[in-house]
Amino acid sequence: MAMGNATPLGDGFGRLPDPATSATAVVDARGIVTGWSAGAQRLLGYPYEDVVGRPAARLLGRDADAMGDFSAALDGWSGTTLLRHQDGHRMEAELRAYASLDRKGNAQWLLVAKPSQSSPRHQEPPPYKGEVTADKDEATTEEAFAQCHLPLMIYDADLRALRGSAGAVVELGLTEEEMRGRRVTEVLPPHVCNTVEEGMRRVFLTGEPERFHVHGRPRHAAHERHWAVTASPLRNPAGQVRRVQLIALDVTDQHRARERLLLLNDVSTQVGSTLDVTRTAQEMADVAVGRLADFISVDLLDPLFRGVEPGPSAEGSVALRRAAQQSVLPHVPESVIQPGDVDHYPESSPPARCLVTGRPSLHRTLDEAIASWQVTDPQRAAKVRAWGMHSIMVIPLCARGITLGVAVLVRHQRQEPFDEDDLLLAEEIAARAAVAVDNARRFTRERTTALALQQSLLPQRLGTQAAVEVAYRYLPARSRAGLGGDWFDVIPLSGARVALVVGDVVGHGLRASATMGRLRTAVRTLADVDLPPEELLVHLDDLVTHLRAEEGTDMDPELEVVTDLIATCLYLVYDPVSRHCTAAGAGHPPPAVVTPDRTAEFVDLPVGPPLGVGGLPFEAVEWEVLPGSLLVLYTDGLVEVPEYDLGKGMALLRQSLERPARSLEVTCDDLLQDLLPAQSSDDVALLIARTRALDTDQVATWDLPPDPSAVAGARDEVSRRLTGWGLDEVAFTAGLVVSELVTNAIRYGGPPIQLRLIRDTVLICEVSDGSSTAPHMRRARTFDEGGRGLLLVAQFAERWGTRHRAGGKSLWAEIGIPN
Repeated sequence: MAMGNATPLGDGFGRLPDPATSATAVVDARGIVTGWSAGAQRLLGYPYEDVVGRPAARLLGRDADAMGDFSAALDGWSGTTLLRHQDGHRMEAELRAYASLDRKGNAQWLLVAKPSQSSPRHQEPPPYKGEVTADKDEATTEEAFAQCHLPLMIYDADLRALRGSAGAVVELGLTEEEMRGRRVTEVLPPHVCNTVEEGMRRVFLTGEPERFHVHGRPRHAAHERHWAVTASPLRNPAGQVRRVQLIALDVTDQHRARERLLLLNDVSTQVGSTLDVTRTAQEMADVAVGRLADFISVDLLDPLFRGVEPGPSAEGSVALRRAAQQSVLPHVPESVIQPGDVDHYPESSPPARCLVTGRPSLHRTLDEAIASWQVTDPQRAAKVRAWGMHSIMVIPLCARGITLGVAVLVRHQRQEPFDEDDLLLAEEIAARAAVAVDNARRFTRERTTALALQQSLLPQRLGTQAAVEVAYRYLPARSRAGLGGDWFDVIPLSGARVALVVGDVVGHGLRASATMGRLRTAVRTLADVDLPPEELLVHLDDLVTHLRAEEGTDMDPELEVVTDLIATCLYLVYDPVSRHCTAAGAGHPPPAVVTPDRTAEFVDLPVGPPLGVGGLPFEAVEWEVLPGSLLVLYTDGLVEVPEYDLGKGMALLRQSLERPARSLEVTCDDLLQDLLPAQSSDDVALLIARTRALDTDQVATWDLPPDPSAVAGARDEVSRRLTGWGLDEVAFTAGLVVSELVTNAIRYGGPPIQLRLIRDTVLICEVSDGSSTAPHMRRARTFDEGGRGLLLVAQFAERWGTRHRAGGKSLWAEIGIPN
């Protein structure tokens, strides 16, 4: 059966086509496809493996059964027929068959096909996956390339432009004719050219695409631009790289958005690193200059530097203190005001209006607001002209509804003026910085309050005593946590003794300071009772336990870092008569003793629990010290710092104490300098006492029998000794006091009875007996024979009291000695 209108062999095709480039196939005598070219693959879409070895009739676009012997029908065939595409649609094609023999001499046919000229365009086969089809409509290709909105360029091996898309024309400001034949160096800024050309050379060398980012300002543009560039190889059919395709996407907006986010992130992490008003303002200026502005000044209301909340701003000129400034130029030459100076802004100036209204403003140096400001401030106007300042932003620093100051941002090196996006960014920066400034202001206020409270609770003037020479230091912490609860005290005791105390309330802030004051008062009260050190700590521990129970768990956690009330304390008593020290500690570092030959040792003090733990005993230790020795008491802030641990700190303290003899004041300063960093993270209390000893001729002791007749003898002995000491002026008073104390011991106490006089800054009369019952002063009735003894003692003595001791008690009274 004929397949179409036959024509003579050779009509319409001319000479035999090249099978390598034409749409050709080979069919054997059985009608089976034995050969399939790439052209045939492009024409019908069938890959080689789907066609070879299968009947050729399935490729026809008509019923194959009606054709009879397909191989016989091919003999001498030439004409138009329908072929079936892989996607199912039928297409009209011109087909010619050439008869030949295979290697075994069997008949076969070479089929050559091409689309019919009358075939509709929609019947053309789609391109086969993985193959590059030849564009049959060059006009359409040209139009598509010319109208491409992406900046696309094609360069030859000499890196000269061959083609440029419509997007490239817009981006570069040159027509395609003007771009053709030019190198990148003739179109883009030098630093951009180097990056792009090096990338294209690598593409020619490696055949792999390159991606990179470049930025610059094209010749026709007013602002710097950023591009994401992709350089891809274009290959010939042999796989060789003959051209390079360059696509540049404008990512300027994305880049600016990313830079703004990075700047805001840096503001969040770098501004407010310290709770210092000035430092916080300077951090804001340091972060923003060079990235947003060329010059920045930050002026704040003066009360902020004292921690005081500023009031509402009033109309009129304002005085602001320069807190910080920064410039892209060294030494900030643009500024006429230095940090710390007060700058007066006239009422019409943008900063003054910004402070009153709390609204930002954007200015050019030629607008009315800036011009009027320059008229009232010639010195600033001269700076504006000298440095070519052309764009200014004035931003309020507002936090918690209060305007704290203003920031002025200026551009004079960067040509682009500020825009509305920059104004929004500056507002966000100022808002975050303002919160940090206000936090620093609040910290300054709280720290000032806590420091004033703590200073008022610490000793303002040490009590008069002759047992030790004292020097002390209190160094408040400089950390975010605030002041701690360290304290010290020197308490005169009966019998010319003295108590040395140091303590530390765990935690920081007002609560720690207030608790410290309560504990110091309690220690003084318990010391007046003349309790031994270990018993005093027991009572102090009970007090802290009660305080913890009173506070409970309802406290605001923001008011204090540590919620549990814990404290440490060291209580030491020195007796200049016996030259003995007795000490007990509650979770506190041990005292150091430095002998006159500069040998330093730490007292082997039993480690007691901190105050507030409760239920555990405290132990005291007693030792003898040489006259002129140093007793060094301190809190853990001196020896435990971030730079080293407690063990190393105590070793450094010992080394420093063993230096040649110095005055106590110099020793205190040297210890702080040697052991502490520049910014101490914890409070430090340091107390150094040089011991003194009373000479034997300053103390007189008599043992008395429990007989009322011994009172007169004791009075006579006292009179003679006072005459020997040159204290006849107080002989009568001392005789009266001694008579009453001895009489009380004989009548109500028990043996042994001892009388002791101590000549110190005052005259001390002590009477000891074997009874532990303490006497109480009472007011005698009119007809009572007794009951007036202690009342007389209280009237004639400056101080009097009872001191319990092992095996009895001592009644003592102090009588003032005239100067």
